Amino acid sequence: MNLKSIREAKAHKTTEARAILAGAENRNLTPEESSKFDTLKGEIEQLEAQESRAQFLDDAERRATGTVIAGNGERDLDQLESRVSILKIVQAGMEGRALDGAEAEYNAEIERRNGRKAEGVFVPMRAIERRVNTTTTADDIVGTDHRGDQYIGALRNSLLARRLGVRVLSGLRGNVSIPKHGSSVTAGWVAENSALSPSDMTFDNVGLTPKHVGALSEMSRQLIQQSDPTIESLLRDDMSFQIAQAIDSALIQGGGSNEPDGIIATLGTANGTLAGPTWAQVLAIIEDVETANALGNHAWLTNPSAKAKLRDTLKVSGDAGAGFLMENGQLGGYAVHTTNQVPSDSGGNFAIFGDWSQVLLGVWSELDILVNPFSETAYSKGNVLIRAMATCDIAIRHEEAFVWADDVPSL
Repeated sequence: MNLKSIREAKAHKTTEARAILAGAENRNLTPEESSKFDTLKGEIEQLEAQESRAQFLDDAERRATGTVIAGNGERDLDQLESRVSILKIVQAGMEGRALDGAEAEYNAEIERRNGRKAEGVFVPMRAIERRVNTTTTADDIVGTDHRGDQYIGALRNSLLARRLGVRVLSGLRGNVSIPKHGSSVTAGWVAENSALSPSDMTFDNVGLTPKHVGALSEMSRQLIQQSDPTIESLLRDDMSFQIAQAIDSALIQGGGSNEPDGIIATLGTANGTLAGPTWAQVLAIIEDVETANALGNHAWLTNPSAKAKLRDTLKVSGDAGAGFLMENGQLGGYAVHTTNQVPSDSGGNFAIFGDWSQVLLGVWSELDILVNPFSETAYSKGNVLIRAMATCDIAIRHEEAFVWADDVPSL
């Protein structure tokens, strides 16, 4: 039976059982009534077990990617993502009409996979990159004399953390607890007829709980109605970037108010140094990570100031023939990635080395865009208020897989 049939049968049996009790409200049940009630009770319990199993399978199927019977599966979804237009979503919300086309298809597919409806409309996470434009910029974009195809975008920080091999868990529903090995049993040599020393394995867990990141902005009516296709790029490149940057920053550091703990916040005090920097300090950091058996997607992540210093520092002082600390984009044999997302403070620039596959990014909600043309402030001007939100969390599987320094000097 399907879930609907099971629930209908359970409701019917429950009604029968309640009728038996109602008929004997002021007396004890007769043996026949008691036997009938017990039979119904057993049948209801069996139906509840069937209902639980059917509900589990329904949820699993809803979250599943699905079986490909034609096309290229996830590649088809990638192609669908590329056709989603944020501008069309905003225009539909402003005009109060239902979505259609790729936007409706993508939203329906993500709702099926997540097992929940969007508050607004789901759009691809990768579509989000910067901040939405308002009326003040409309005159610079709207009009027949402007070359929208030559629009000059802002210079942005590189968003690298997710590209370094972070593990992404998508389609989450409740809080997540992942079992983690703590310590192993102890093996030892003993003499004949001697007893082994007992030891136990210990276990821990890594938890993920939903945390929310979003952006809220107002867009002019004229900009939405009259702009050329460049506004689609502006929407993706501006509003989107702020959310993507916030997630990327949290992966690297985090720990702020209502923010997940990233690598730096989880480790706390710097556990490495590049105060020289010296070749010995570089090798010591690599040794610490390799000694911890953290063998995976190793890479360095730092900012441009630290990179410049590393490229300018000789391995052996006064011996140019020995080479520089950083050469050919590598430091100690591992790739160096650079972005202004990596912070610095009065003590120096930050640099992180480790196995990036040990970082977990849990995603409960794809980017959810809600268009509100009735917000009081926006409504009075004929504008539209747009809210974009995502729900995610970050955890480090093994803290010992990372070493970071906060004292890399500038040139």
